Amino acid sequence: MAKKKEKFYVVWEGHRPGIYMTWDDCKAMINGYANAKYKSFESFDLAKEAYKGVYEDYKGTKTKKVLSQDLIDRIGEPDLYSIAVDAASSGNPGKMEYRGVDTQTKEQLFHQGPFNEGTNNIGEFLALVHGLAYLKKKGSDRILYTDSKIAMGWVRKKQCKTSLKRTSRNQEMFTLVDRAIQWLKTNTYTTTIVKWETKVWGEIPADFGRK
Repeated sequence: MAKKKEKFYVVWEGHRPGIYMTWDDCKAMINGYANAKYKSFESFDLAKEAYKGVYEDYKGTKTKKVLSQDLIDRIGEPDLYSIAVDAASSGNPGKMEYRGVDTQTKEQLFHQGPFNEGTNNIGEFLALVHGLAYLKKKGSDRILYTDSKIAMGWVRKKQCKTSLKRTSRNQEMFTLVDRAIQWLKTNTYTTTIVKWETKVWGEIPADFGRK
């Protein structure tokens, strides 16, 4: 009898959003929850990448297959003359923090948080803008890695398109969001922002290591 393939389950909206290792655990988070949003993935890395995004990007699509060697060869190796940024959130919303590190040495270059009632997407956005400002201030020509396509899109559009409501508890975080948007609107930069290829290279060096 063939061994059943291991799956990982992302719950975007449920009793407790997160990534679950078994269907039973996932089911407990969605049963009795109206309009729960969830999906299974074939690896933890794919599940983590999906959790950082939105359900609508994955709804009705097949999960990604294992990458071919040809694609791996074409992607190549990461450029170590760079910095990498990442964020972590214990819940959605929840306690959020972000940081930037030297890609090669993993030396922490900056860190902010934790902030109350934040989201991973907001954290990734703030980390990316902080990285841009950091490199500009240093006069550095390093590239900047992020594993968040959403954050890259927000930076490109110079806006933070979150649906999270402002409250007295998350005002400190939103003050940083406002500053980040203002920085993007009033500054130019030559830094190249590059998507970190988690599927090939593993976790981004700035990852907080929370499993």
